[in-house]
Amino acid sequence: MSEPLTTPGEGFHPHLHDTPDPDHPTASLRGRLHHIRADALDGDTAQSGGMRRFAAVSGKTVGSEKLWMGQTHVAPSTASSDHHHGESETAIYVVSGHPEFVFIDDSGEGGGDGEEPKEVRLRTSPGDYIFVPPFVPHREENPDPDDEAVVVIARSTQEAIVVNLPQLYALSPDES
Repeated sequence: MSEPLTTPGEGFHPHLHDTPDPDHPTASLRGRLHHIRADALDGDTAQSGGMRRFAAVSGKTVGSEKLWMGQTHVAPSTASSDHHHGESETAIYVVSGHPEFVFIDDSGEGGGDGEEPKEVRLRTSPGDYIFVPPFVPHREENPDPDDEAVVVIARSTQEAIVVNLPQLYALSPDES
């Protein structure tokens, strides 16, 4: 068992011996791991009223090309503005509090054809996950009068796309 399981440059990590492209703007960022401390999150990111987003992993902070990850804080008794995240898929993990996620369901899955779109409220607890598909208008609410709600967010784009909306409504295919 003294033989290596793989040959360097083959198998699981064939890219390890690739030389980074020095002309690529994030080449120096992409050849190492990054530790983003809790006190070093970047608040200079897209925002919606009623909440604060903080970037941890992004194109700007670590040279990420396909992923954005950070935190959102919603103050007690507060609701965010209605918004969507463009082409980005968003995954949310509830860290603390009991945030509620509100959207308009126009899928007609409640039974019967021609069913009117209805507002849906997803009530969450710490440890829960939420998935937000691209272009789905929604808002976050924190009904707790005393404690803020904190969630961790991961997006399928390198920056936090936020499109604030005048109201919560379902987008038609030609609006997205």
